[in-house]
Amino acid sequence: MKRWRLILLLALLPAAWFGGRAIVELWFSVPSFGSGPAGPTVDVEPFKQPWTDRKVLLLGVGDSVTAGFGIDEDHSYFGRLIANPFDEYDDMRGICLSAVLPNLQSRNISVSGSTSLHHVDHLRNKLEVQPDDIFGLVVMTSGGNDIIHDYGRSPPREGAMYGATLEEAEPWIANFEKRLSLLIDLIEERFTGGCLIFLADIYDPSDGVGDPQSARMEPWPDCLKVHSAYNEIIHRLAAERESVRLVPMHATFLGHGIHCGKPWSEHYDDADPHFWYNTNIEDPNHRGYDALRRIFLLEMVKAIDDIKGKQ
Repeated sequence: MKRWRLILLLALLPAAWFGGRAIVELWFSVPSFGSGPAGPTVDVEPFKQPWTDRKVLLLGVGDSVTAGFGIDEDHSYFGRLIANPFDEYDDMRGICLSAVLPNLQSRNISVSGSTSLHHVDHLRNKLEVQPDDIFGLVVMTSGGNDIIHDYGRSPPREGAMYGATLEEAEPWIANFEKRLSLLIDLIEERFTGGCLIFLADIYDPSDGVGDPQSARMEPWPDCLKVHSAYNEIIHRLAAERESVRLVPMHATFLGHGIHCGKPWSEHYDDADPHFWYNTNIEDPNHRGYDALRRIFLLEMVKAIDDIKGKQ
């Protein structure tokens, strides 16, 4: 009898070893970036005819996501909004703003590493009042660095709130709403010929789990509460301000953060269980920028009549 127990134990050991290794790999392994297109499909039909012949300035405002940190200009979401890169995916060929806006100009004044505290003064100094015959298409990401800086390396403060309790962060959150509202005011004032502001909310690399320690960062119990408070402000201003359109970066990127490869995760995407972030966790990677330009374009398609203006 003892011999059979020993044989059974020896037979089960390899299965236990491989099973344990599989669990460790799923839980702790570096996520896969995947390959090919990422994000929602964009219908080509709206891009087969010009939207307007008016002069349009595509303006990038904000932080490293709009600046295109970690990637060449042509493959950033801003660059891809303007024109298809040479190695464009087949489903996106011909789907870009230069195809429908023959008098398109572009300018990107966003700065990598900047926070919303920098953006108001930066806009004042970098964007002059535009001529009346220019319509502004503004794409903006702001606020993400306020939350993630300084990665727990220093005590939390306004503009670098990592590690703060929600109570501690509440006055800084209130100030963010004032700054973002002022940013919108300034943009509208600079575009005397009118504008639309496509404002992205803030993604969550933890896929809704709120465990930065899984990415070898310091624990932060209130991170999702602070993050949600910022996004609530962005959503509220997008609903209240006529010139603003919300770009759902948060919802789009759920399932593509640090838990993307875990089938039991709430936001697991079995069609694309891959990581859309750069290795620094705070910026998109190549596929993330692809997904991002797609959701900006989808919101612009919804606003075609406003972009056309009075013909």
